[in-house]
Amino acid sequence: MPHQANDQPGRRILVVGGGQSASDSSEAIGNGRAICLTLAHEGAKVMCADLNLDAARATAALARPGQGSILPWQADISQPDSVQAMVHAACEQLGGLDGLVLNVGISDRKPLGDITAASWDAIFEVNLRGHMLCVQQALPRLESGGAIVFISSVAARLPLGRNPAYETTKAGLGALCRAVAFEGHARHIRANVILAGLIDTPMGRAASAARPDRAAGPLPFGRQGSAWEIAQAARFLLSDAAAYINAVELPVDGGLSAGITGTRAPS
Repeated sequence: MPHQANDQPGRRILVVGGGQSASDSSEAIGNGRAICLTLAHEGAKVMCADLNLDAARATAALARPGQGSILPWQADISQPDSVQAMVHAACEQLGGLDGLVLNVGISDRKPLGDITAASWDAIFEVNLRGHMLCVQQALPRLESGGAIVFISSVAARLPLGRNPAYETTKAGLGALCRAVAFEGHARHIRANVILAGLIDTPMGRAASAARPDRAAGPLPFGRQGSAWEIAQAARFLLSDAAAYINAVELPVDGGLSAGITGTRAPS
């Protein structure tokens, strides 16, 4: 019998990186915050973990009364003890765990010639090792039929940002996802990756300010994506509607990584 679509009522989901960096614009929203709000508004019980507790609290404060809940938590995923405490708290405070979303990534934007061993390791410590620590702790605690979503980037496939440490960690998430999907398969736990394209978030705006040509060319559909579009992809991959989708890297980029831009075809 086919699985029925089930959005999020009653589901217990830990979103790591659910706050967001500061922005000059009150309109800008980050992927993690949009994911937390989307899930909560559909009735999920969400723990919003972030390195910045104030940012996590700000996300929690935006939840609509009566439509799920968001609990803030402070965590540093570069620290194993902090990861262990976070996952334990999520299971205790949410009453179990049905889903995990990993939306954490840092970048120093160093080109190849400027990278040092220390700067390389600092990026990997958060962007790849931290993700491994999270799934290592969460996978045994996830309920059968649960799901994990990694938020990655099309930078995993495109070197155009000249940001090798960041790009390499994002590519590594694909291999980690496949390993997690393999480990979770016996208990019907799925793992998938979202490859975010050029998305209008506070982090994206900071990247564009540092490198103005980042989004200067023709864009798919003539615009950047929104965090809400990333959130909807995450919502789908967490739901029973995606019950037969596993170990997939899903680009949410308007076709950018396939070479589709805003250029019109000749008449």
